Amino acid sequence: MCGVVGAVAQRNVVPILLEGLRRLEYRGYDSAGLAVVQHDAAQRGLQRVRSVGRVGVLAELVAQQQVQGDWGIAHTRWATHGAPSKDNAHPHASHDCIAIVHNGIIENHEVLRAGLRAQGEVFTSETDSEVIAHLVYRQYQVTSDLLRAVQDTVALLQGSFAILVMATDAPGRLVCARRGSPLLIGVGIEEHFVASDVSALLPVTQRVVYLEEGDVADIGLLSYRVFDAAGNLVMRPVNVSEQSAEMSDLGAYRHFMQKEIHEQPRALADTLHDVLMSDHLPAQAFGHDAEAVFARVDAVRFLACGTSYHAALIGAQWIEALAGLPCQAEVASEYRYRDSVANPRALVVTLSQSGETADTLAALKHAQHLGHNETLSICNVPESSLVRASALRFLTRAGPEIGVASTKAFTAQLAALFLLALLLARSRGRLSPEQEHAHIHALRALPSAVGRVLALEHEVAAWAQRLADKRHALFLGRGIHFPIALEGALKLKEISYIHAEAYPAGELKHGPLALVDHDMPVVAIAPDDALLDKLRSNLQEVAARGGELYVLTDTQTSILSGSPVHHIRMDEHAGWLSPILHVIPLQMLAYHAALQKGTDVDKPRNLAKSVTVE
Repeated sequence: MCGVVGAVAQRNVVPILLEGLRRLEYRGYDSAGLAVVQHDAAQRGLQRVRSVGRVGVLAELVAQQQVQGDWGIAHTRWATHGAPSKDNAHPHASHDCIAIVHNGIIENHEVLRAGLRAQGEVFTSETDSEVIAHLVYRQYQVTSDLLRAVQDTVALLQGSFAILVMATDAPGRLVCARRGSPLLIGVGIEEHFVASDVSALLPVTQRVVYLEEGDVADIGLLSYRVFDAAGNLVMRPVNVSEQSAEMSDLGAYRHFMQKEIHEQPRALADTLHDVLMSDHLPAQAFGHDAEAVFARVDAVRFLACGTSYHAALIGAQWIEALAGLPCQAEVASEYRYRDSVANPRALVVTLSQSGETADTLAALKHAQHLGHNETLSICNVPESSLVRASALRFLTRAGPEIGVASTKAFTAQLAALFLLALLLARSRGRLSPEQEHAHIHALRALPSAVGRVLALEHEVAAWAQRLADKRHALFLGRGIHFPIALEGALKLKEISYIHAEAYPAGELKHGPLALVDHDMPVVAIAPDDALLDKLRSNLQEVAARGGELYVLTDTQTSILSGSPVHHIRMDEHAGWLSPILHVIPLQMLAYHAALQKGTDVDKPRNLAKSVTVE
């Protein structure tokens, strides 16, 4: 969701702030702004520019006004309190002295606002964030110390936040704080930066310091200090990010989603590279003591949201079938609000592309509070909060995923989950050496198999032309392919805005069949597996009612034929790994349908890439 960037330097930081905001656009936003101050005392007024719409609009205003500054803060806003407008856009200011940007939600803002109004403060926005600016100003008047003013303000706030604060009479200084929302410091040479995401800082530094929960940092040109929630001066390690600025470039592709769909062979090869170097699966890929943990757990619980939840549903079926362990996949945002039965011997697995998904992080903390100490995160960002909060971790090597609709991160998660299922099976004596070698061989062949699926894009685009003018669509699958139907429906509605639903095909006659007519396209995943005969009967029910079928089949599969039935034939059935291959045409289908409709593919309306608030 919202993104924040800050910089302190001996040069004009406006280009740094604008580029940082551009690299945070994938998070989703509706307005943007920045505030800067110059070191020159004669020109040390607060320069603040805000706009509704894209960062490009803000950049044009900044250029027109010739805004320059040696230190400053910037923000992309996702509306929560108050509609998108210039007044509601960040940064917010108090008395032209204090400026702040805020990512998160202040839950007690109404009480704080009433108290500040009673003290004579005037509010110019509808946001919860503006109370922070006035609180810091009030505290600053008392203490004359910006760090202390922010620490005192933070103590009054309830909710989640990543906050950056600057004052016109505190030259070359930023103070920031985090609770619940990610925040990091970028370390340069006689300059420092702050951001909510490392991608925003890659053009200027790869050396970053991740702030912990409750930290407050005082940042200057030559140094920075970090204080923990108790106010103690602490040292946080400097990390060198594995990402680079080039990894986030669009290159020759039209959209990031298109680029990321086509990066899946490489993403899978990179994710599996270290694991498949030998003929024996290394449990230590999940952590140095993973083998001991896998041997002693007696159940698995997945916690995830959105696309990651669909991956978890498939992982749960793999683990029960291959390892013989009870496994449950839960929506993370629901798990911590229900009374669940804790099992300390269960392995709790969290999945997230960003590792900063607020609901998933909160669910992990809840599980740990219940006594679940055996925790594992599967994540695409090595420096993320989720990875650092888990005992074990497996890093998918998909590279930065910019498009809101997850593609390569999803298939990389599936590869990781299949490895987990195999290792759990081996730890329970359910995987022979011969079976292990066969699975390793199949995994090694996976990137090439994905490449062959991508070659079907022209056929998928023809489907998309037929579907683009429809208002609704139904997706069907059975067994481990039902979650792929869920994922296909999610992708279509995310970026094309076509209403789509998914059902297990056997549930058709229990209600959804009433919706089927010639205007309801039905997309079915029909691999040549044990459930094909059952699925064939379900599809016959659709055809008998005039429904138009779009069927993904394997080379030798015999399925319905006729004018209302369209086929795309893939390679021979890939067995357990089939879901990884069958989801890719559905990703391409959503992409090409969105192209036909002219929607904003990478930044669909109302959605954000990283959901950092509940």
